[in-house]
Amino acid sequence: MSELRFEDVTVRYGRTLTAVDGADLLVPSGQVVGLVGESGSGKSTLARAAVGLADIAGGRILLDGVPLTDRRPLQMVFQDPYSSLDPRMTIGDSIAEAMPRADRRRGEVARLLELVELDADRASAYPGALSGGQRQRVAIARALAGRPEVLIADEITSALDVSIQGTVLNLVRTLQRELRLSMLFISHNLAVVRYVSDIVAVMYLGRIVEVGPAPDVLANPQHPYTKELLAAAPRRGSTALPPLDESLRLVADAEPADPHHPPAGCRFHPRCPVGPLIRTDREHCLTLDPTTDADRRLHHAACHHAGGALRAVGQNQSLLKEDSQ
Repeated sequence: MSELRFEDVTVRYGRTLTAVDGADLLVPSGQVVGLVGESGSGKSTLARAAVGLADIAGGRILLDGVPLTDRRPLQMVFQDPYSSLDPRMTIGDSIAEAMPRADRRRGEVARLLELVELDADRASAYPGALSGGQRQRVAIARALAGRPEVLIADEITSALDVSIQGTVLNLVRTLQRELRLSMLFISHNLAVVRYVSDIVAVMYLGRIVEVGPAPDVLANPQHPYTKELLAAAPRRGSTALPPLDESLRLVADAEPADPHHPPAGCRFHPRCPVGPLIRTDREHCLTLDPTTDADRRLHHAACHHAGGALRAVGQNQSLLKEDSQ
C-alpha cells in the first residue's frame, strides 16, 4: 500500500486549454478515492498525468512523498475494454506482458484470471471471443499483474451494459479490500463513486471543488456543484414535486463554460443557484477565486458561500434536478 499525492498539479494541452489547474488531491494508503465530475472536468487528464501519459506543466505527483519517475509503480484500467486489449494477442500473453517476473508467468496468469473470476483456460482465448465485461476483467487482471502500489480505474463501467456494471463494481470492491490497494476511482456517476469509495473528490473545470470522507460529503455537501451531482444521481421512490422557481431553472439548465476560456472568479458562477445570477449581492463571485482559501472551509469547498447559505437552497436545487429528469 502506498500514498499518492497530487500537489498543485497543472496539465495543459496546447496554448489555450488548461485541463487540470492547480489540483491538490491525496489518495491515502489502502483507501479508495472516488473522483467525480462531468465530462471535460479534467478527471481523466489527472489520471493520465499520474501514469505518465500526460505531461504536467506545474506541480508535483508524489508516491509516499517521493516524486514519481519514469518507472511508475502505478497501473491504470481504461474506460473502453474493446480498445485496451491487443486483438492479436491472447489473453494470457496480454496479462503476462505486464509481469515483472518472467519465470512464473503461466501459473501467475492462471491465478490472476481466477482472481478476477474468469476460468484459467481463458488464457488461450483472444479478446474477440470475450464480452465487454469479460474484457474489462482481463484489463483489471493485467493491471494487477504489474503489482501496482496504486491502481487507477478510469470510468471502467461506463462502456458496459447496465446489467454488467454491478458485477464489475463488486469485483473491484472485493479486490481492493482483499489486496488492500490504494485506488483512484474515476467516474461521472456519483452513485457509482458512492458505492466503492472511502473518500469523494469533486472536480469542475480542472479544479477540485470539494473533497472529504464519502459519508460526510454525500450527507452534507458544501459546494453547489456537488449538490447538483447528487440531485442528478438515480434514487428510489421519487414522487411528484411542486413548481420550481424560474430563476433556479435558468442556472441549472445553463451549459458548462468553455474550458478554453473559463470564467473569472468562481468557475461555477454561471450555473450556481446561490451565485451572482440569482443573488445580486454576490458580485464578488465574479472576480474572487474561492479556491485560494478553500482549506478553511468544510470539505475544502471552493465556494465563497459554503455552509448555511448552501444548506438553505439545497432542497430547492434537489427538487429542480429531480423535476428535470
